[in-house]
Amino acid sequence: MGKKRVKAAGKGGEGSQGYEPGGGDLAGAAARVKQILAVLKKTYPEARCALDFGTPLELLVATVLSAQCTDVRVNLVTKSLFKRYRTASDYAGASQEELEEAIRSTGFFRNKAKNIGGACRDIVAKHGGEVPGSMEELTALAGVGRKTANVVLGNAFGVPGVVTDTHVIRLSRLMGLSSNRDAVKLERDLMGLVPQKDWTLFSHLMIFHGRSICVARRPRCEECPVRGYCSYGTSRKKL
Repeated sequence: MGKKRVKAAGKGGEGSQGYEPGGGDLAGAAARVKQILAVLKKTYPEARCALDFGTPLELLVATVLSAQCTDVRVNLVTKSLFKRYRTASDYAGASQEELEEAIRSTGFFRNKAKNIGGACRDIVAKHGGEVPGSMEELTALAGVGRKTANVVLGNAFGVPGVVTDTHVIRLSRLMGLSSNRDAVKLERDLMGLVPQKDWTLFSHLMIFHGRSICVARRPRCEECPVRGYCSYGTSRKKL
């Protein structure tokens, strides 16, 4: 079983994990990203945040729960969770054990409950119970990093941000848009390539593409609409 998985990964995914974007590829990234963005917009006109939410607080909580968990599972859990906890004060006043039980099926529930409770206590104490709308204020909340902050800013507040989740990192490297593995450094690379107004949408498009065609186990390059603009896709022999 182990040998078969290694062999499959070598044909596709990031090993595709052994694939490293070349300097020449990166030099043309600015021109190629415009084409990639245009094609992905046509391919995935429905691209949007897959987490169900009605308020910035709900999106913040859902994003924390989405770590190492499918959006489908998160949406199932939050359907009842959001009815039980409606304000930051509700979460802040709940015990660690109570929150853990409510979100258990999302996995890593102890750490997630700790982060949600801590963030909400900060929101109540420092922001009058309202989720703040700036990167600096959001990342100052307990357990909230840049990725979560960008999700909230881009989708709840309309402030453009690049969300460097695993799909965005993997695809950006394969496409030759960045050579960085570090999420923050790659985020900055993409911010310099993608028009600011498209930062949030670009993240959604890359996630949709990573789930449907450029899958981690073996990218389906023969079906990819952006293959001609992708460093990894053009490096492979025509199938």
